[in-house]
Amino acid sequence: MAWMVLSKAITLEKGGTIRERLASLWTRLGLSRFGAPAPAHRTVAFTIAVTTLAAKMAKADGVASRIEAEAFERLFRIPAGEEKNVRRLYDLAKKDAAGYEVYAERIGMLLKDEPELLQSLLECLFHIATVDGILHPQEDKFLEAVAQQFGLNRTEFAAIRASFVHDPASPYEILGVSPDICDAELKSHHRALVRENHPDRLMASGVPVEFRTAVDRRLAAINVAYEMILKERGLKPSVAEEHGS
Repeated sequence: MAWMVLSKAITLEKGGTIRERLASLWTRLGLSRFGAPAPAHRTVAFTIAVTTLAAKMAKADGVASRIEAEAFERLFRIPAGEEKNVRRLYDLAKKDAAGYEVYAERIGMLLKDEPELLQSLLECLFHIATVDGILHPQEDKFLEAVAQQFGLNRTEFAAIRASFVHDPASPYEILGVSPDICDAELKSHHRALVRENHPDRLMASGVPVEFRTAVDRRLAAINVAYEMILKERGLKPSVAEEHGS
């Protein structure tokens, strides 16, 4: 990422409202045209949008806690020596949650051809939101709106949400299936989900290594949900399933 450009731009921002300063920063870097070169997740545009979105989400419940900021830094692995620059932007953005839709929309446009990366990013945001053990209703609403801006449908959002919020029906929600699905279809669907969400395949397809924590958690949630349903139905996983094949 062009960290020196980011650092200079942040330093130059003086005065104005939070929203105006962030908008000015975006325009100053020429990011309003969405003309970022591939890969999008390694651009200044992506860095600013994700940092801003994560900070505003932390503020959605009224209090942007340090534990959420630390979770953000762990997930996105800020390069050594650049922590101060990113924290300055994060602290600026966390002043209020207003305007977050703009940044979610920009990320959606930057990654419009990478739906798997958008899902992984939403999982990272859920991880940050629930790091304190609670998903506040306002954070829940915030993340649902972000999912819409990312172009994810309600089933995709519910499946990701169920990985972090354990509602009574969560095993089926995690798998994105109806409770009346037959055993054979359930098994086939589970196999497909494991293939689609396997960390090695996602890393090979371009999902950044920073998202590995969320990817691993997603696959674990899928397998746990599947095992819960099998137990509920009095079934046992096959030998191949027990070994993760």
